[in-house]
Amino acid sequence: MKYVLVSGGVISGIGKGIIASSTGLLLKTMGLKVTSIKIDPYLNVDAGTMAPTEHGECFVLDDGGEVDLDLGNYERYLNITLTRESSITTGKIYQHVIERERRGDYLGKTVQVVPHITNGIQDWIERVARQPVDDTNEEPDACIIELGGTVGDIESAPFIEAMRQLRRRAGRDNFIQIHVSLVPIVEGEQKTKPTQQAIREVQSRGLSPDLIACRCLEPLIEATTNKIAMFCQVEPTQVIGVHNVDSTYHVPMLLEKQGLIVQLREMFRLDHLTLAPALVAKGQQIWHDWKTLTSSQSRRMHLDEVTIALVGKYTNLHDSYLSVIKSLEHSAMACNRKLNLVWIDASNLEKATMESSAESYHKAWHDLCTADGVLVPGGFGHRGTEGMIAAANWARTKPKPYLGICLGMQLAVIEYARNVCGLKEAGSVELDERTPDPVVIFMPEIDKATMGGNMRLGLRATNFQEKTEWSKLRKLYHGEPSIHERHRHRYEVNPAYIDRLSGLNFIGKDETGERMEIIELKDHPFFVGVQFHPEYLSRVLKPSPPYLGFVAASAGVLEQVISKTHAN
Repeated sequence: MKYVLVSGGVISGIGKGIIASSTGLLLKTMGLKVTSIKIDPYLNVDAGTMAPTEHGECFVLDDGGEVDLDLGNYERYLNITLTRESSITTGKIYQHVIERERRGDYLGKTVQVVPHITNGIQDWIERVARQPVDDTNEEPDACIIELGGTVGDIESAPFIEAMRQLRRRAGRDNFIQIHVSLVPIVEGEQKTKPTQQAIREVQSRGLSPDLIACRCLEPLIEATTNKIAMFCQVEPTQVIGVHNVDSTYHVPMLLEKQGLIVQLREMFRLDHLTLAPALVAKGQQIWHDWKTLTSSQSRRMHLDEVTIALVGKYTNLHDSYLSVIKSLEHSAMACNRKLNLVWIDASNLEKATMESSAESYHKAWHDLCTADGVLVPGGFGHRGTEGMIAAANWARTKPKPYLGICLGMQLAVIEYARNVCGLKEAGSVELDERTPDPVVIFMPEIDKATMGGNMRLGLRATNFQEKTEWSKLRKLYHGEPSIHERHRHRYEVNPAYIDRLSGLNFIGKDETGERMEIIELKDHPFFVGVQFHPEYLSRVLKPSPPYLGFVAASAGVLEQVISKTHAN
């Protein structure tokens, strides 16, 4: 097993996840089978209870694991399916070790950070690294390990020590460390001192980075590269500049141009491995497709634009909707369009309860009315929901393409109930427990007392109903009778109200036929709501069907896209 550790210094949030994903992609293009693991040093067992504005979106896996958003990057770049065990947190590791201690597995020994926590981390990594993650059903050849936070943080110390020991355990030519650091520009000069200090910090912990990835606003000049190499005890070829680019999809190309494939091949001695010809050919095809994608991105300034209004609750931190953004990007590229994403705080659409200025109100409505399509994503809580309902009403009545995800679907149902079916006080028990017409209710099987991991989570089946062949969304799913998508919700459309919502087509239901999964209006350019989160399964080279249809309708090319879908 080959391991690549991606760590960070100076500051957090400098792109370790994209560099880790890009490195994994380059290994995959060489014919290796690649998996990934993310280490988060926080005490939470998983990301499920953290607010999106605190740590970005919570990404959901097939098995229902609620994990860090970087695992979404791994799945999108590597086209693999990970499990909840691919996410390691301090809380998860300590919980595992304490459970073993309570069972008496340590035979009365004093349980300590070293060796019990550090051994627990290494054992976990080795076990998960060998689990199949793609359709080959074979053990991976390489594992990318991303260590969250920055080296030097108190909470990272046990993981750094575990990585030091794992390097010895893995053996020579089987472990590479890429340390990501910041090279700031001060008064026009690229400063290397923060990187020098970061490398000293890593070395003081017993690790010595093999490659230094330098994040900078601009490409590194030769003098900067040489200075970092000299003071950090590496060769200039081991210093890789990762400057800001127009799209994160350019990063693998940027790394490849600076010789990362050559470095990985030499350090891992891959020329001495026998790789399956079929996987090598598949890797070459992946790389060809990726470069074609990158080339189309480079020409996007000359493409027609499609403007999407995202009406949300957490618009101050765009990472709260990272998978949504990526899904829109994938779909825009597939439609040969340049994405113009307009962010609208849903609260600004609420005139009666408006907390912001009149200027914000009018700007929000101007942005909504001038958009080509309206997207209302998932979320929790009351704030901004009346603004989202207003956005759904505008899209339905104008008509403009609309996509509602999870909460966005539920609110579209409430809007329809109020304004078409005469249920003027229709609402959700999440927003008002005393609503006289509870069109959206708490799912009966969910325990209200527990928060963590207590939702309808993971990959679930949705069955298209009879006589729905007209559905635009079903056509985008190749006319399949049943689909599987990932879920994350506690509330659902009330089955008792379905007969009263005449004209609103519930074209998809769960395997029991009782839970509403998809709504679609028949005589509308594109008005779709889904209870699941299709963004979690969108891939760079295979966009999510609901997002693809929505963007295509917004761009005026839906019929062409549907025709192409059926042709394939």
